[in-house]
Amino acid sequence: MPTRILPAVGDVDAVRSITTLLSQLPDAEPVTPVVDSTQLVDTLARLAAESVDELPEVVVVHERIGPVPALELIREVALRFPAVGVILVTSDASPGLFQAAMDYGARGLVALPLSYEELASRVQAVAQWSVGVRRHLGSGGDVFTGVGGTVVTVSGAKGGVGATLTAIQLALAAQASGRSTALVDMDLQTGDVASYLDVQFRRSVVDLAAITDISPRVLADAVFRHDTGLALLLAPGEGERGEEVTDRAARQIVSALRSRYEVVVVDCGAQLGGAGAAAVEMADTALLVTTPDVVAVRGAKRTVRMWDRLQIRKAEETTVVVNRHSRGTEIQPPLIQKITGTAVAGTAIPANFKELQGAVDAGRVHELDSRGAVKQALWALAGELGLVKAVEGAQRGGRFRGDRGSVSFRRRRD
Repeated sequence: MPTRILPAVGDVDAVRSITTLLSQLPDAEPVTPVVDSTQLVDTLARLAAESVDELPEVVVVHERIGPVPALELIREVALRFPAVGVILVTSDASPGLFQAAMDYGARGLVALPLSYEELASRVQAVAQWSVGVRRHLGSGGDVFTGVGGTVVTVSGAKGGVGATLTAIQLALAAQASGRSTALVDMDLQTGDVASYLDVQFRRSVVDLAAITDISPRVLADAVFRHDTGLALLLAPGEGERGEEVTDRAARQIVSALRSRYEVVVVDCGAQLGGAGAAAVEMADTALLVTTPDVVAVRGAKRTVRMWDRLQIRKAEETTVVVNRHSRGTEIQPPLIQKITGTAVAGTAIPANFKELQGAVDAGRVHELDSRGAVKQALWALAGELGLVKAVEGAQRGGRFRGDRGSVSFRRRRD
């Protein structure tokens, strides 16, 4: 059986030389190269969704791949697609980089300029390893084989537009429908998820920042299990410690959560830092919450343009959620869509602060009345985004298991 090899190379000249050499290897079947980290992950996710057997045995990552650095990309591939062997191609073959590449999950390293013998040897060894892993996965072992959980980030166009409440309710809806769900407070200086859910905690996201290999046990120690079943990874109580969570640490944390939970909801707040930017870039769905007023919509437009300039997220890949909506407001969702150039969620959240005030003040937003229009709209949004699943016996007469009231939502058909 030929060995399928997927090159991930951003440099045109390097693509040509690597693919030419790969095509000369015995029993090798190079596939169409990908030119950046996003395309690589998307390609692997699409293939894994069909079957683990559709994945290439070997991925060759060039050191100048972008926008995600090569080592960070290798870690994400190793966590999300453990049946794929990764080889790093680099001009630095020092023992230090070799050790770092192995720590990040690479199965081999090949030095530039490329040598046919060295490349052939590494590809053969990594391909044999990949085949062995797939044989083990096929035997029904308890090894994660999926493409990873769904990551949704929730950001605010400005402070006070309701991003945290939206993130919490989306996570609650997913958990109540039977999907294992993690809620991460990545608003590192001013995060309030703990206050909204009346949680006293010792561990936070900062405790994972300095750990290079986040094992399931380490992750479980940092996560707080809420009464609702949500796994909470909270912002630090001391806001100044938020600086310890770098973009690199955020990628590791989100990747680790994605490999353990079906849904990961990340509250990124309204301020853009390195950690929040990394989460938005990695997200399957990036939500931007705004209210239908001039200041907030301008903030949404400014945020979208900034994300685009920094190559974090394109406008058309962002979904705006309109909060505190009413038919009497002059600014309606279609106008917001036109101004921002984004998609706008079909579900708008109605304005009804009286419904929320008691639960917010008591720190019990997980106990919102399910007959209320705001909660119903937020859970409908979760359905629109595909975060909930209907399990037989879990939804009866419009109810989710564990929820006291009726909830309506639109089911997205795959």
